[in-house]
Amino acid sequence: MDESIQTVQQHYDQSPQMEWERLERHPFEFLLTTHMMEKYVRPGDTVLDIGGGPGRYSLHFAKLGCNVTLVDLSEGNAALAREKAAAEGVTLAAHAANCLELECLDLGQFDHVFLMGPLYHLVGEADRIQAVELALRHLKPGGKLYVSFILAFAGILYDLQNGGHLVADCQNPDAAKLIRAVAEGKDYTGPGFTTVYFYHQNNILPFMSQFRLKQLHFFGQEGILAPNYRDILTRDQVEIDQWVELAKDYLELPELLSYSEHAMYIGEKI
Repeated sequence: MDESIQTVQQHYDQSPQMEWERLERHPFEFLLTTHMMEKYVRPGDTVLDIGGGPGRYSLHFAKLGCNVTLVDLSEGNAALAREKAAAEGVTLAAHAANCLELECLDLGQFDHVFLMGPLYHLVGEADRIQAVELALRHLKPGGKLYVSFILAFAGILYDLQNGGHLVADCQNPDAAKLIRAVAEGKDYTGPGFTTVYFYHQNNILPFMSQFRLKQLHFFGQEGILAPNYRDILTRDQVEIDQWVELAKDYLELPELLSYSEHAMYIGEKI
């Protein structure tokens, strides 16, 4: 196994519960992403969730009546997904496998394919292309592909959200490289929460344009809420709900994309 992939696998095997809880700490990402996905995913549809972690999105759509298969690099994540599915009383097939080796599972084709994790970590261009091509191979003609990216500006957002980090980050060679990448219009690869690949927002659509896809949507998964999400979560529910509705209205405005830590491309296979 490639050393960088092994590093990623070990990271997630050590903390599947923490990964499960991530979307409790960052609920706006989940609310806004499912809002967009539910424009297309319907009860009875088949879903392949590649790199689906411990299954937050898989379980959500399984509970909506979809036939869901999850594949994740981490056996710890796959095991927790199976455990959560059993506790919720829903059916979920969960496999531990590398997203670049899907053919060994003989999964067939699906109405929807989620690729919402692998491109965070595949540092080689050829591997990222292969991951998308394999996802498309498992997608029915006319099916929908949902691809997530971590934005390079997410590093700056972290420092905006958490005081006391910027000076140290500017003095750290790897963090400084990420900070410069934003101004230079470059992607970043290197150390992060594990081995990571962060896309400059202007480089995502050119990357996706090489595949046989009709673009349907491109949006920030946290909307405009990431910089101030902790404060918003302390407010009364009526105001929180209003912020979520405003974020929905602004989701696809390209000039506001850098307010989000993650971006999603939704395309139709042609």
